[in-house]
Amino acid sequence: MISYLLDTHILVWWRQDFKRLRKVQAQVLQDLEERGQVSGVSAISLRELAKMIQRGRIELDVPLEAWLSEIEQHPLLNVFPLTSKIAAESVRLGDDFHRDPADQIIVATARCHDLTLVTADDRIRKWGKVRVL
Repeated sequence: MISYLLDTHILVWWRQDFKRLRKVQAQVLQDLEERGQVSGVSAISLRELAKMIQRGRIELDVPLEAWLSEIEQHPLLNVFPLTSKIAAESVRLGDDFHRDPADQIIVATARCHDLTLVTADDRIRKWGKVRVL
C-alpha cells in the first residue's frame, strides 16, 4: 500500500541530494526504501523535472529521457496519472492555495489518493488542508 506522495523537489533530492531533505523526511524515505515500500509521484512532476533541467536548475549525468524513464520504472515509485478526479480536485483547492498548476495537481493527487505529501514547500506545509511530512 502506498502512503506517501513525493513532490518534485523531494523526488530530486531523494535521487540526487539526500542531505537536503529534512531529517524526518530522510528517515521516513530511508525506512520505506529498506522495507521495499512504494511511494507515489504525480505525473506532473516528470514535466516539472524536464522544465527544471531545461532551465539549468538541476543537472543530470544521464540524458533527460533516461532519467525520467528510470523514475517511471523504479520499483519503489508509482507514477500517478492525471485523472478527471484529480483535475477537478485541483481547481477546488480554494483561493488560499497558491496558483502554481503543478503544485495544485500534486496536492490534488495526494488528497484524491489519501496520501501524505512529502514536501519542502512552506506554502503547502502551512496551508493545512493536506497531510504533509
